Amino acid sequence: MVFERGPLAFIRGTVQLLRGYASEGSSMQHLVLSAAERISERIAVLTCLQNHLAMFLAQVYIEVDRFGIALTKDSNVKSLRSFLITINALFKRLEQSYDLPQSDYPSSHVDSNRSAIILQFEELPEDLQEKSDWQDVEIKDTVNVVSSNLKRLDSYLSLLVTKYRRPRKATLHWFRYTCGAVGLSICSVWILRHSSLMGSSDIDNWIREAKESTIGFWKDHVESPILSIRDELFETFRKRHKGMMELEEVQLTATSLHRMLLAFTEQIKGYKLPENSSDQEMLEIVMARYEKELMHPIQNLMGGELARLFLIQIQKLKLDIETVMLELNQILRANEINLAVLAALPAFFMSVGLGMLVRAWIKQDKGAEGRGKVARIQRRLLLVDAEKQIMHFQICMDRGQEEGALQSFGLMLLTLNLLYKVVERHARETGEWSSLRQDIIDLAKPGLQTGYKLTITSRMGRMYDSLLPYSRPK
Repeated sequence: MVFERGPLAFIRGTVQLLRGYASEGSSMQHLVLSAAERISERIAVLTCLQNHLAMFLAQVYIEVDRFGIALTKDSNVKSLRSFLITINALFKRLEQSYDLPQSDYPSSHVDSNRSAIILQFEELPEDLQEKSDWQDVEIKDTVNVVSSNLKRLDSYLSLLVTKYRRPRKATLHWFRYTCGAVGLSICSVWILRHSSLMGSSDIDNWIREAKESTIGFWKDHVESPILSIRDELFETFRKRHKGMMELEEVQLTATSLHRMLLAFTEQIKGYKLPENSSDQEMLEIVMARYEKELMHPIQNLMGGELARLFLIQIQKLKLDIETVMLELNQILRANEINLAVLAALPAFFMSVGLGMLVRAWIKQDKGAEGRGKVARIQRRLLLVDAEKQIMHFQICMDRGQEEGALQSFGLMLLTLNLLYKVVERHARETGEWSSLRQDIIDLAKPGLQTGYKLTITSRMGRMYDSLLPYSRPK
C-alpha cells in the first residue's frame, strides 16, 4: 500500500512508519490497519455514491416514461411544467440525501490534505413553481436550470470519483517506472560514453557487426535456403524427362538381361520357355551351369559357354548398379530439399511469431464489443447482471423496500445501457439489431411485469447471435 499511492504518499508513509516505530514500536501494525481503513473507506464511499446515483437515475427514468405516456395522450404545457418541476425536485432530493464525507481524506491525520466536496444544486424560484400558466420563456428558464444542475452533478462526480477511485496504473507502479527511468538513464550515459560524441567508435563497430550478422543470418537462413528449394524444385521439373530416360535405361538393361537369360536357358534345356518366365528361376539355372563350367575354366572359356555366362553376370551387375544409382539419386534430391527446409526453419519460426504478434495487435479484442470468446462472455455476463437486477427489483417490491427497488432498477438501466452499446455493431452486421434493440427497450420499461422481462432475457440469450456462447469455427 505504501508503494502504490505515489512518491509523496510513500515519503509520508515512510516517515509515519519511522515515527511510530520510534514511539510505540508497533508502527507496522498501525500502517496495515491504516491501509485497510483507507481501502474500506473508498469502497464505502463509492458504494454509497453508486446507490444514490442508481436511485436518482431510476426516478428520472420513471418520470420521463410517465411524461412520454402523458405526452401521447395530451400534449399541453401543463404536463411539461409538472415534468420539469418534478425533475428539478429530484435534484434537490439527491442533494438532501447526500451523506458522503466532506473531504477527500476524512480519516487522515494530515489536515493539509483536506478539501471540501460540496453538492449543491440550483433551485427554481417559488413564484415560477406556483405559476400555472407557463410561456416559452418560463419553459426555457426551467430547462436551463435543469441543464445547469446536470453540469454541476457531472462536475461533482468527476471530483469525487477522482478522489476515491482506485489509483491509476502510473500511480500503482510508480516505483517500477522510477527504477526503469534510473536504469534508462544509466544506459543512456553508458551509450553516450561509447558513442562518437565522446570520441569512441564502439557503437559504430557494434552497429556494423550487427548489420553483418543480420545480413549473414538473412543469407544463410532465409535467402539461400529459399533459393535452394526453388532451384531444386525447378531443376526437378526441368529434368523430369531426364529422370524418365534414366528409368527407361534401367528397364532396357533389365529387358536385355531377361532376353539373355531366356536364350541361354532355352539352349540348356533344349525347349522353348514362355516369355514371362521368372528371372530368378532362370538365374538359378545359369548359376548352376556357371559352377559346372568353372570346373574346367580354360577349356570351357575357349570352347564352352563360360564366356557367355560372364556376359550374363556383367549384365546383371550393370542392372544392379543402375538400380542402386537411380534410388540414390532420388534420396539425394530429397535430402537436398530437406536440408534447405531445415536451414530455413529459424527464419520461418521467427516470421510466424512476428505474424502472430501483428495479428494479435491488429485484431486485439475491444472488450465486450469484440468478436472473440472473451467478448461474448462479457456480453452474456451483462445480460446475466441485468437479469439479477430484475429479480432483485421484484424481491424489493415484494418486501416493500422502495429505495432498494429503485436502486436495483437504476443499476439495471446502467447494465442495459452498457449492453446496448456493446451489441449494437455486431447486431447491425447480423441484421438482428431492430429486434434486439426493442427487447432492450422493453426490459427498461418500468411498468412491464417481471415475468415478461425474465422471458425476454431468456430469449435474448438463446436467439441473438451476438449473445450466444462462443463456438469455434469448423
